[in-house]
Amino acid sequence: MTSTANKPGVREAMPLLAANEGVWEGWYRYYDAKTGELVDQHRSRLICRLFNKDGVDHYHQTNYYFWDDGRVDIRDFPAEYRDGRIWWDNDLIKGWAAAMQPDDFNRSTCLNWTRKDEPGIYLYEMIQNNDARTHRARTWQWFRDGICYQRTLIDEKFITPDWQNWSNDGPPTD
Repeated sequence: MTSTANKPGVREAMPLLAANEGVWEGWYRYYDAKTGELVDQHRSRLICRLFNKDGVDHYHQTNYYFWDDGRVDIRDFPAEYRDGRIWWDNDLIKGWAAAMQPDDFNRSTCLNWTRKDEPGIYLYEMIQNNDARTHRARTWQWFRDGICYQRTLIDEKFITPDWQNWSNDGPPTD
């Protein structure tokens, strides 16, 4: 995939992101920054896709969230690759993802975005993959008006690179 004839595409420029293409399952756990108390948790399934359309590299992530009480939420995060980053600008968020520099082991990605529906809210995310690309840990630091008020810890395992043939048949079971 190449964005232009002279510039590397997302797969070449962001090989760690490309290695994350596929289906991931895990847990999201939200903690109050002041007290450290768990305020919410739910299972997750993420489908991460890379594709080229009209000469532009795209990243599209669909998140499925499952709570024990039966609630389900589905969110789509379409994005484009340009200038060495993935860029989001949708109804919920505006921001970017980039390979962490320097990262001698090519294990880390950094993200930043603002919440469009909540003025004054932004967050930074760090993603660390193991060398086999079979597990990853993500940390979100949530800021409101410049003060960290919440942290999200996410633990995920890689299910399959074959997102095209994945059947989303209910919540994760383990």
